[in-house]
Amino acid sequence: MTVTHTPALASPSLVETTIHTDTTIPTMAVETTTLRLGNGSVTIDAALGAPIQFTAPDAPNRTFLLDATIPWHSVEHAWGTGYVISDTFAGRWSTPASIKTTPDSVMTQYRVGDHLAVEIERHGGDVLRETYRFRNTGDQPMRITSLGIQTPFADLYPGALDALSRRVHAHIFTGGAWSWVAAQPMDGTGRILGLTVREGALWGYSVETRNTTTISNARGHLVLHVTDNARNPNAFGGQPVIELAPGADYLLSWDLAWYENMSALEAGTRAPAQFSSFSATVGDVITVHTDRTVRAEHGVEVRPTQEGASLTSRKAGNYWVQIGDDARTEVLFHEGVEATVRKRSAYVLDHQLSNERPGLLTHAIVPVDTTTGLTQTTNGWSDWSDGSERIGVAIMLQQALLRGWLDASVDVELDGWAAFARTHLIDADAAPRRGSQAQHSGIRLYDSPWLARFFLLRHEQHLRREDLDLAARLLERGFELGIGRFLTIGFSEIVVDVAAALTASGDQTRAADLREALLDSARHFTEIGTNLPGHEVAYEQSMVAPLLNLLIDAHRLSDDPIFIEAIRARLPWLAAFGGPQPHARLHGVAVRHWDGYWFGQRRQWGDVFPHYWSALTATVLLRLPEPLRTDQTQALGYAILRANMANYFADGSATCAFVMPTSVDGVPAHSADPLANDQDFHLALWLQLEADGYASLA
Repeated sequence: MTVTHTPALASPSLVETTIHTDTTIPTMAVETTTLRLGNGSVTIDAALGAPIQFTAPDAPNRTFLLDATIPWHSVEHAWGTGYVISDTFAGRWSTPASIKTTPDSVMTQYRVGDHLAVEIERHGGDVLRETYRFRNTGDQPMRITSLGIQTPFADLYPGALDALSRRVHAHIFTGGAWSWVAAQPMDGTGRILGLTVREGALWGYSVETRNTTTISNARGHLVLHVTDNARNPNAFGGQPVIELAPGADYLLSWDLAWYENMSALEAGTRAPAQFSSFSATVGDVITVHTDRTVRAEHGVEVRPTQEGASLTSRKAGNYWVQIGDDARTEVLFHEGVEATVRKRSAYVLDHQLSNERPGLLTHAIVPVDTTTGLTQTTNGWSDWSDGSERIGVAIMLQQALLRGWLDASVDVELDGWAAFARTHLIDADAAPRRGSQAQHSGIRLYDSPWLARFFLLRHEQHLRREDLDLAARLLERGFELGIGRFLTIGFSEIVVDVAAALTASGDQTRAADLREALLDSARHFTEIGTNLPGHEVAYEQSMVAPLLNLLIDAHRLSDDPIFIEAIRARLPWLAAFGGPQPHARLHGVAVRHWDGYWFGQRRQWGDVFPHYWSALTATVLLRLPEPLRTDQTQALGYAILRANMANYFADGSATCAFVMPTSVDGVPAHSADPLANDQDFHLALWLQLEADGYASLA
């Protein structure tokens, strides 16, 4: 067998959704058998010889796999089924030609096309060892260009109660022979199911069932790839071609086991290298501890050291790093925050203003197609409007102006944007609209804190009372509309800051009312525990991060120990959204798998890594109260902030979504959407953390 590689290339807002799960649908009785997995078990469909559920010893009700209660789950997506694309045929394996079962093993055989035999062996015990053998039974060489195996982890969000008690996040790292998956309980506690490659290699993963049926509350079906060269030859640094001579075979073997925590799982992956970091400023050094040869994509200087190698680059970008002959990952070298903000600001002012429109609309900030330079019209699509998340771009500009990073003429433009927002984004009662052309979509509470932040920053710039009054009124109106029972991004931080500004201006009563309303909100969410209300998504990281920031600010205002304990209990929920994958786009970055569809130009579903709202996890980690803050939480917070620098480019353009999988429902992905849209909220968050004394920009 020969493996040839393709050379590497250089490198929501959401609508209301239906939760597509139904535990009442009729299902046929399935005959099963059981294999031991440590002190848990694997339930096997006796007719198919395939696992249908993993059961943890300490959480018998947690579903690690999608099952028949999910209407869009199908037999083609059963665990261990899959598909192959070759130079002469394509096909799937699902129903075995033969099954042999013993008390501790199941062996199945399949035929795909005329000349490919697929043999799968499963042996239970302390670990479940699965071996997939692909044999060329013909008399001619065979070139396999896509080979995918279904692993339908229950990465599903029917609501907070269900998700936290029954579902898992799947953290995937496909680094060749250095590949693993961690199926982690969404509440961050209990056993983790780990899949670790022991023989062969995985070079990518794809996602299926991502469409308007599953919408935003399900990640879809996850497929692990020995290769996906047929659909996306350059993904993940290059997809191999598997060449099988007559009679030859390819062997892939992995172990599944229970791990007490993520550290134990990481140790079980037998990592061939340790990185000091995965993202660094241009000119800085990333050290690699390994006994293997280290090679990197053109643009990275590799210097051998006694411990392994050091990496540096003079040009910003994402770069593939090869460890030995069979392992690979990605690092990022980025420009500094100030340089990035200056470039982004210049690009926004040159390309993302709607100068062709009349009156105050000329000052609006809109998305732009970075490949053509043409601004994107709303088209009735709220996430392309001139309001909502685009407010973050205006906040970034205002923060840069306050720091003296932009020419004073930008102040005139921001005065124009402020007038536009007063007229078109805020109604007569200080409730937010989604955009100048989106009044039909009604009030959106998410936008109130963002507009309040912008006008508070304008107040800091000019000390105009009307700006502070509007910032306060936006929050007061938000409370009247129920924002205290809604987990809104940036809400508690701006309430605290507006209250402080009101106090400084002598308006003690108004400030006290805002603080008390915030404390009331924090007490409410402390009391309801896991029973969080659904928002525009039933359950997501950008609900949990605002919840924790709310509790953090309530603790600072009241010094009530109940809030410390509430933070301690909920912090694992947030941490569980991100995994420890040794990769610049993935390390600590929260799973978000819908933003490419809602915000991007390609309207493509699938995992977005990194998405700028992943920086919300960093805001929590860097703002933690002293009793909960550690060197590890600080380091991870900065790693997440740095990871998001991958979304900005040398000319000042940007992408709103890098869709990570090799393909999504068969359509090639692993690429940056061409729309520069709302990603600058990440820079706005980092600048605000620095202004508040919680982070540095270095």
